[in-house]
Amino acid sequence: MLVDRVLGTAQRANLPPELEEEARRAVRLELWTIFFLVTIVIVMFFTMGSSQAMKTAWIEDALSLLPPILFLVAIRLERRQPNPAFPFGYHRFGSLAFFAAACALAAMGGYLLYEAVVTLIRQEHPTIGSVQILGRDIWLGWLMMAALAYSVVPPVILGRMKRRPAHRLADKILHTDSQMNAADWQTGVAGMAGIAGIAFGFWWADAAAAGIISFSILKDGFDNVRIAFAELLDGAPRKLDSSDTHPAAEKIRNELQRRYPGREVRVRETGRHMRAVIVPGLAAELNRELRDELAGSKDGWRLIEASRALDDAAG
Repeated sequence: MLVDRVLGTAQRANLPPELEEEARRAVRLELWTIFFLVTIVIVMFFTMGSSQAMKTAWIEDALSLLPPILFLVAIRLERRQPNPAFPFGYHRFGSLAFFAAACALAAMGGYLLYEAVVTLIRQEHPTIGSVQILGRDIWLGWLMMAALAYSVVPPVILGRMKRRPAHRLADKILHTDSQMNAADWQTGVAGMAGIAGIAFGFWWADAAAAGIISFSILKDGFDNVRIAFAELLDGAPRKLDSSDTHPAAEKIRNELQRRYPGREVRVRETGRHMRAVIVPGLAAELNRELRDELAGSKDGWRLIEASRALDDAAG
C-alpha cells in the first residue's frame, strides 16, 4: 500500500499508537491533495491565456504542491533511527522543510506582486480571445472561470479535513497546507473577478486581482518564515498558527520547575517533538576546565550544554 511505503513499515514508529492512525490519515490526505493539485495545474495551464490573474493563480497552485510533498518526505525521514552522523535523529527535517517552503512562498509572492504592480503602472491591456469547441466559438473567459471554480473545490474540502491531524500531530507543514487549501477560494474568487473585469472593459481588474492573490502568497510566506525561524534558532515551542509560545511548553516548564526547585528549565522544539533540559542554574553550568577536559582544549568552547535525557525513546 502506498501509505505504508511512505511511512516505511520497517522504520521506527516514534508516535503513540493512537497517533499512528492520524499519521496514516494525514498521508492519505496529502496523496489525494497532490493528485488533485496536479490535475488543477494542468487544467489551469491550458486555460490561462494572457490573463495575469490566471497566471498568478496557476503559479500559486503549483506552489501549493510544495507543502504536501515536503510533508510526505519529512514524515518518512523523521522516523529513521539516530546514527553517529545524526545522533539526535531526523526530527528537525520537518522544521527545515517548513522553513524552505515558507521562503519559497515569500519569494514567489514578492515576485508576483512586483509583476502585478508593473503591469498596472504600464497600463497593459490584456485580451481574452475565443476558442472553437465542437465547431462553436466559446469565449475563453468562461473556460478560465470554470478552471478557477474547479481549482477551489478539492483544496477547500481537503484543507478542512487536514485540520484535525495537523493539530493532533503538531505538524506545522500539514497545518500550513491546511490553511492554504482552506483559503484557496479567495484565489478563485479574485481570479474570476479579474476575468469578469476584463469582459466589462476594466483593463486594470486583471492585474489588481493578480496583486491581491500575490499579496496573499507573500503574507503566508512571511508568517511561516517567522514561525520557522524561531524554531530553527532553538526557540521555545510555538503554536501552529502563531509565534506565541505553545501552552504545552509552558506547562512542561512550570511542572519541571515545581519538581526541581531552584533549577533552570529550558524547553525547545525539535520538529513535532519537544526537548526539556534541567540545569542547576547559570552559575553552575559547564566551566572552562570541564569543557576542555570533555572536548579538548581547541574545541572545548563549542560545548555549551551537557544534560541527561529522562527518556531516550525520542532519540
